[in-house]
Amino acid sequence: MGNQHRSQIEADYMAQVRSKRMMNGILLIVFVALFVGGFATANDRNAGGFWNGLPMLFDFPADVISEAISRAHLIPGYLAKYLPSLIETINIAGAATLVGAIVGLVFSLLVTRGLAPAPWLVGPLRRVLDVLRAVPEIVIALVLIFILGGGPVPAMIAIALHTVGALGKLFSEVNENASLKPVEGLASVGASWTQRMWLGVIPQVSPNYFSYALLRFEINIRASAILGFVGAGGIGYDLRNTMSWGQGKFDEAAAIFLLLFLTIVIVDQLSSYVRAHLTHGRTMSEKLA
Repeated sequence: MGNQHRSQIEADYMAQVRSKRMMNGILLIVFVALFVGGFATANDRNAGGFWNGLPMLFDFPADVISEAISRAHLIPGYLAKYLPSLIETINIAGAATLVGAIVGLVFSLLVTRGLAPAPWLVGPLRRVLDVLRAVPEIVIALVLIFILGGGPVPAMIAIALHTVGALGKLFSEVNENASLKPVEGLASVGASWTQRMWLGVIPQVSPNYFSYALLRFEINIRASAILGFVGAGGIGYDLRNTMSWGQGKFDEAAAIFLLLFLTIVIVDQLSSYVRAHLTHGRTMSEKLA
């Protein structure tokens, strides 16, 4: 009887394994079909064709590098010339991150089950966050540029809206790991919902909030530079102009690329240090001192 039961369990397990393998195979076939179909459609609609343009893939980088090397003595002047545009890009990203983090924090508390003051609003507000994350910044920026005109304000609003959706989701996941004991203790002495959140939840999760916000700041710097290509200001706008000009301006484009690269590396290193300090406490040097 025991052997029959064991055999039945083994047969059921193998049937589940075969079923899972079959489903994985079907999903792989669907993925490959979608990839091939999407690539063929994109290649047909592309002006030059992917395969025809593939041999010229490295022509543009080669032109930029060769012109930058031949005019290397002008690069420091270009770095100084485009530094104000870079500062504008960083300001756009910083303002968007700050606004998006504050609004996202409020949304996260409203959509966290067990903390939300109105449970019936959790579902609708989560869908709002989904929509904000789903719509790309460039689409929002194009609409806002049509309404407000070109400049940094549409870019800031577009990035801030996307940041609300992204950080609202991340913050809510952090909130779910917070201990409810401080919240229950504050509730027992008659604290309001705002007081329970401000004193019972946020102190527990604030290091994670800062960590995610700094990570999002890095992403927003890149997004701000990209939005400059559609007229949203910042260093991306200057990069588009230099690249559109063609030969003769490639040295300036190289200087802008260098500025962006250095900025992203510096911000990445600084934010990584701050995130590590916030999430893991004191630095190793402090522990050894």
